[in-house]
Amino acid sequence: MKNLIKNILFVILFFLLISSVFALFFQSPEKEKELSLTQIVKDINQEQIKEITVSGNSLEITYNDDSKAKAEKEVESSLSQSLINYGAEAEKLKKVEIKTKEESGISTWIGPILFTMLPLLIFVFFFWSFFKQAKGNATQAFDFSKAKARLFGADGHPKQKITFKDVAGQKEAKEELKEIIDFLKNPKKYLQIGARIPRGVLLLGPAGVGKTLLARAVAGEANVPFFSISGSEFVEMFVGVGAARVRDLFNTAKKAAPSLLFIDELDAVGRHRGAGMGGGHDEREQTLNQILVEMDGFERETNVIIIAATNRGDILDPALLRPGRFDRKVILDLPDREDREAILKIHCQGKPLTSDIDLREVAERTPGFSGADLANVVNEGAIWAARKNKTQVAQKDLLEAIEKVLLGPERRSHILSKKEKRITAFHEAGHALVSSSLPEAEPIRKISIVARGMAAGYTLKMPVEEKKIKSKKEFLTELATLLGGYCAERIKFGEITTGSSNDLERASDLARRIVKDYGMSSLGPVSFGGQNELVFLGREISEQRRYSEKVATEIDREVAKLIKEAEERANKILIKKKAMLEKIAETLIEKETIEKEEFDNLINAKKERASKPSTKKEKSVKVSGERV
Repeated sequence: MKNLIKNILFVILFFLLISSVFALFFQSPEKEKELSLTQIVKDINQEQIKEITVSGNSLEITYNDDSKAKAEKEVESSLSQSLINYGAEAEKLKKVEIKTKEESGISTWIGPILFTMLPLLIFVFFFWSFFKQAKGNATQAFDFSKAKARLFGADGHPKQKITFKDVAGQKEAKEELKEIIDFLKNPKKYLQIGARIPRGVLLLGPAGVGKTLLARAVAGEANVPFFSISGSEFVEMFVGVGAARVRDLFNTAKKAAPSLLFIDELDAVGRHRGAGMGGGHDEREQTLNQILVEMDGFERETNVIIIAATNRGDILDPALLRPGRFDRKVILDLPDREDREAILKIHCQGKPLTSDIDLREVAERTPGFSGADLANVVNEGAIWAARKNKTQVAQKDLLEAIEKVLLGPERRSHILSKKEKRITAFHEAGHALVSSSLPEAEPIRKISIVARGMAAGYTLKMPVEEKKIKSKKEFLTELATLLGGYCAERIKFGEITTGSSNDLERASDLARRIVKDYGMSSLGPVSFGGQNELVFLGREISEQRRYSEKVATEIDREVAKLIKEAEERANKILIKKKAMLEKIAETLIEKETIEKEEFDNLINAKKERASKPSTKKEKSVKVSGERV
């Protein structure tokens, strides 16, 4: 509103300025003559003047030819006397008609005031604008150390109140946080019995699982103000600003107690101290020190709870995690099938859905998806339906959205040549056939050679049940499946292409983790892992590898052995089932996409024919010394 009024005033003053300029410089060229009394007397004596109009001290003279002129009479004297004094003949003066007209009140004073005051007003206006801007900059300089926390909740945005009903799943995390809610509602109950509620709660979990949403739900359940700030908002280029903002933030939260203070992405300021070359003078470390001091300064009766969230709990400074600070850790996991279905129901609220919607199937097809991923799936499904000019979101739209979120949009304009299409078809058929031939593998859901994202083709699998742990057999099966496309290209075409680069990268990484992290090799139950991330000029610059060069050679040998065995396993399956490989690939070339039901029919039909007795004599074929 203030900006609107300011703009209106500016426009009005601008138009006044323009009008004054026009009035001053673009006046009518036909100006009336200014005469002296001597000239008037001379014209009267020559009988050239017909009429004289008197208005105050101003005279308007009208000549016989109707031309007009102006003059000024003497002050405090009559016109007739003045003209006679200047030599006007009395007889000829009587022939001139003299009229008297009162002065106009507005026209006599508004014009001079306007043209006199307007420049002054414009100067004052611009001076006031510059002064206000300078004052605002000075205020910003003083507010530079203020924390820019966003306020939600009781005194902030009541319409955006979030409770546990808006958070699907995370049952264990909700149970852990109920004590915090009860303390914010009834602090005396705990203080009277001598209990000490944790000052800080740390939410740990992968990105997108709902850490921020859960923190807001705690404030909504307790009906207290919710102050939210990101860890990166503390640190600025000026020394000491981060610490000043921490002090201001904690003071603000204390004034609004009972309240909840939420710090998102705590790892931005809470990294292990001493991990940089700046030592104790590093601005980030000064900010972290101030957070530690403020959390120690909380009295037992202070009804302020600090909740922080991060997905990098392994790099936090130990001082943050000791009792008295963030001494309660709440772990948030990726949602399971039931939780994914509940999350989908929440995100589908308010969207027109068709009667064939089956959110259970969508939940089964999205293992490993976070809450944010599922929200994106529902949104992409609605966008896809709108693009097709539909009025409702159908099941097919959501299934299409899953693949778009996983792999990217379809690129049907990316047309492959016949040779590339054939290579891609055999590559994907190799993945699918190896996976379907191994008992530990997950069932195939879809095979496609339609380009999506950076992939020319893809094979999707759907787990029968979700698993938290994996065995060595399952890892070896995954290795063989990853190498299935590579082996299929070499068997069919006698050469390999760059299409297997991503598969080889994933297989090499998995094999190295099997050896180094999981102890599933001949090197025994020893972990050779460590921090994979190298901190630039950080703590790990001085750390040495935890194994010798001899052990490193053994690790490389074990990794190569695992990949070689997986390659031989995949080769054996594909050579044995070469006819099926051909059939799957030809079907892909023809249809471009094979769904689960059609793929199962292809595999089962082959098994049924193999189970029937054959009248022909079967021949055995030797490949690399083995009977296949």
